[in-house]
Amino acid sequence: MKLISWNVNGIRSAQAKGFDDYFAEADADVFCLQEIKAMELQVDTGFAKDYHQIWSSAEKKGYSGTALFSKVEPKKTIIGLGIEEHDKEGRIITAEFDDYYVVTVYTPNSQNKQARLPYRMDWDRDFRKHLQKLDKKKPVLCCGDLNVAHEEIDLARPKSNHKTSGFTPQERGSMTEHLKAGFVDSFRHLYPETTEAYSYWSFRANARERNVGWRLDYWLCSERVGDKIQESAIHPDVAGSDHCPVSLEIEI
Repeated sequence: MKLISWNVNGIRSAQAKGFDDYFAEADADVFCLQEIKAMELQVDTGFAKDYHQIWSSAEKKGYSGTALFSKVEPKKTIIGLGIEEHDKEGRIITAEFDDYYVVTVYTPNSQNKQARLPYRMDWDRDFRKHLQKLDKKKPVLCCGDLNVAHEEIDLARPKSNHKTSGFTPQERGSMTEHLKAGFVDSFRHLYPETTEAYSYWSFRANARERNVGWRLDYWLCSERVGDKIQESAIHPDVAGSDHCPVSLEIEI
């Protein structure tokens, strides 16, 4: 089974930059999006005509949002976490299938000077509880922009970013707690020593061309299916956003 996750930084913008062609070429069994910045009715969804579609948009127009496309119809879908303060921004979709769950998430950014860090910590705690609850029933495959570079190997310039949102001790520690809760970072599971592997680059200062990036996008898997991971890849050659797609191939 092949699954893809991509923070598209606006689905309509990405479509103007070749998204539909990539979607078709990828031919994924499940394709997850974050930061769609649109409602379904605003999007030409012809690219996914052969997929079951789940959309979760933010109340605020042009902001946040997630979507999930699957060749197989989910048995059940859950929008949000069931917590009002978390469910206004369209940040999470859970799809239940016969033998596993797929979760796509767009974790809140802590913002400049960590203005939203306390909220981010509350989100991470409740998100982790959600994954653990699912994991008690069947394996979980969770993807998305988690808005954290976990270790120094996961960004180009760690020494100058220890106080930067996305690399604060609190956020990194919270990511560690996700893994301790029974999940594996599929990319590091396969490639623990690989360097210069990033999924996000600022639009400024030719960061992408110089590969001055961050690994913010993940596929997390329940520990008990870690040995079933066949590939976990980052695709920096795919343009259209300030993030690139990340993929998971797993036999489950």
